[in-house]
Amino acid sequence: MVNIIFGTNIILGLLIIIGVLLLYFLRNIRPEVARDEDIFFTTLGLLYGTILIIHGWRLDPILLFSQSLVVTISLAAGWENIRLRGLIADLLVDKLKNELEVD
Repeated sequence: MVNIIFGTNIILGLLIIIGVLLLYFLRNIRPEVARDEDIFFTTLGLLYGTILIIHGWRLDPILLFSQSLVVTISLAAGWENIRLRGLIADLLVDKLKNELEVD
């Protein structure tokens, strides 16, 4: 049975879907930061977000709270991971520039 009711589950599902789509489109914006395994995580995130939207009405309050914690932690860890990838890419570019200047 599919029963979609607008609530917190819709917001959580949309947050996850938007977050993983941003991860996917990062490949177009900064290709040096993107990794091949991002497509795998994007697929899992889209599946997870869709399940939350379609079947989230079944969650009782404590399970919904735990799902909101999981979504928050996942998005925060993903954001930190992307920032660290960008810093590493910038450090590698600076290192290569310094090596070229020395030669």
